[in-house]
Amino acid sequence: MNATLIFKTKESSGDYIREMVVWRLDQPVPGCRHNFKYRFFYGMVDGTCLVRYDNERGKGDHKHMAGTECQYLFRNLKQLFADFLTDIEIILRERGGV
Repeated sequence: MNATLIFKTKESSGDYIREMVVWRLDQPVPGCRHNFKYRFFYGMVDGTCLVRYDNERGKGDHKHMAGTECQYLFRNLKQLFADFLTDIEIILRERGGV
């Protein structure tokens, strides 16, 4: 399976890290209906995950938020970015950070 990196960013602010990586594939990852492979992470510098979106082989599109994993309905890349950033805001609000 050929993969082309189309987006990658990693930023840190205080104790938090946000990393977003997207590849375009020549065929979908098993369990997905689109040609993207992605890994979005938001968490603490010690590795604690607060929000993670990914589409690993066989599991398809899903997200992890505050220790809970659930399916994610992938619509397009623009919506993926927006949903991830919204979930970060929700987590920060719950933690008293916004």
